[in-house]
Amino acid sequence: MDSITTDFWDVLLWSFWFFIWIAALMVWFRCLVDLFGDDSLSGWGKAGWAILLILVPWLGALIYVIARGRSMTQRQIASAEKVRADQEQYIKQVAGSGPSPADQIAQGRALLDAGTITQPEFDALKAKALA
Repeated sequence: MDSITTDFWDVLLWSFWFFIWIAALMVWFRCLVDLFGDDSLSGWGKAGWAILLILVPWLGALIYVIARGRSMTQRQIASAEKVRADQEQYIKQVAGSGPSPADQIAQGRALLDAGTITQPEFDALKAKALA
């Protein structure tokens, strides 16, 4: 049996370091995504941050979060608000805004007055519009 699996505390320590490594990778990738998604930063600024994040990744990510953490949050909130607004607009577009019940009844009355439909058909249309 492998020596790493023989002691519970060694397994626990390796698990701890594994989770620390995964968390650090997530922070580093989040910094890169934010860096290249920022429209307010110039190309030279992005290049400087990218060099720092590539050459000294963990220290660079820490410095990035300290220096630009507040603006990261603002950009993330703005992005979420834009997605929400786009979603609401899409839902309204797909759901459509059909005619109101009063409009449906008025159209039915016009059809009844023109002789296109009968009184029982108008009553059914009115009941459907009011339902």
